[in-house]
Amino acid sequence: MTLRAGVVAVQGDVSEHATAIERAAERHGERAEVVEIRQSGLVPDCDLLLLPGGESTTISRSLRREGIATEIQDHVAAGKPVLATCAGLIVASTDPNDDRVENLDLVDVTVERNAFGRQKDSFEAPLDVAGLDEPFPAVFIRAPVIDSVGDADVLAEWDGNPVAVRDGPVLGTSFHPELTDDDRIHELAFFREAVASGE
Repeated sequence: MTLRAGVVAVQGDVSEHATAIERAAERHGERAEVVEIRQSGLVPDCDLLLLPGGESTTISRSLRREGIATEIQDHVAAGKPVLATCAGLIVASTDPNDDRVENLDLVDVTVERNAFGRQKDSFEAPLDVAGLDEPFPAVFIRAPVIDSVGDADVLAEWDGNPVAVRDGPVLGTSFHPELTDDDRIHELAFFREAVASGE
């Protein structure tokens, strides 16, 4: 089976995420056709979506301007999976703590941008993530902190703060899972049932 995987390509590590999705799909006996999304009309045909990092204000405004925002919301309403990373999580949140961000209201969390520090404060940390057997090597770059969690489930914490959450079909992370050779976060987002059953 071929899955159509949409990666929002306004900003962020598009090719790295595409590679991770392809590898994760292959491990589950499926093929992923990755589509870069910069305009409306593509999301409705996607089986899964990825909202990468970048600059949250720019991303959110572009999604609204191009008519992609509503399509992403409809995708989630249909129960289709989304992985939102770093700035993608800010855009997907219910409260981005910044009036300049036109958020999608998909993940019931309040976030604070760049709370883990500037680019020079980037770091890698081994995270215990619910659903994974071994720690995940999470890379934090100008990462947002999740200040509070509503109906979302916390999957991982670092230094007392939630850094990975799931709200329905959306998995959100403060860190950049695409910057490692470990595709398990992409698996957890897009092949949740298979991972849970140990396939």
